[in-house]
Amino acid sequence: MLFVLGAGASGEAGGPVGLAAAVTLAATAAVGAAFAACAAFAARCARPVPPTRIRTAIRDREQRTAFLPQRDPDAEGRSRPRAPGRPVPTAA
Repeated sequence: MLFVLGAGASGEAGGPVGLAAAVTLAATAAVGAAFAACAAFAARCARPVPPTRIRTAIRDREQRTAFLPQRDPDAEGRSRPRAPGRPVPTAA
């Protein structure tokens, strides 16, 4: 099989460059398959996260980010708040 891959890659009948490319391709495929197998095994062994923990995490994240614009009113891109003083004319 490596000879066929090497011949196709180099255009010769299994030259050294083609053989090296074939070996590299086969090794990469083997490592990828091993990684996929380990990932599938790890996914099966992991305990499921209870829904209450997910809800708590989402709620905590929402509470942390709810007032993010008020933390730094002078941040770049934010308009300065209007100073109290004259009333703004409104359309009545």
